[in-house]
Amino acid sequence: MAPLPRSEYVSLTTFRRTGAPVATPVWAAPDGDDLVVWTRADSGKVKRLRHTSRVTVAPCDVRGKVEGPAVDAVAGFVDRAEWPQALAALRRAYGWKFRLGHHFSRFWHRVTRQGGERHELIRIHPA
Repeated sequence: MAPLPRSEYVSLTTFRRTGAPVATPVWAAPDGDDLVVWTRADSGKVKRLRHTSRVTVAPCDVRGKVEGPAVDAVAGFVDRAEWPQALAALRRAYGWKFRLGHHFSRFWHRVTRQGGERHELIRIHPA
């Protein structure tokens, strides 16, 4: 079992129903042996993860240019009871950048009065 990459950005590759890969650069905070990703609940990666938990992750730059080998992994959604721990991992890894984005997102969600949860937390385990 190869360890998951520890870089500021990782290329998270999810798979369509056809098996076609879709890579997306994301922030991924280490939480033990796992990585935690915070993303919009209506994003394509969330929709793809609802039908297959198979993913690959590789270190990359902000634009998604892969800078190392990809690692096979399994992704799942974080239970609401575990959100505080996952959010704490993101705060430790990204500091004020994550705090600012998270607070602005919550503020905007209240201003627009959208129903339901706007974001999803994803936990990635090495395969």
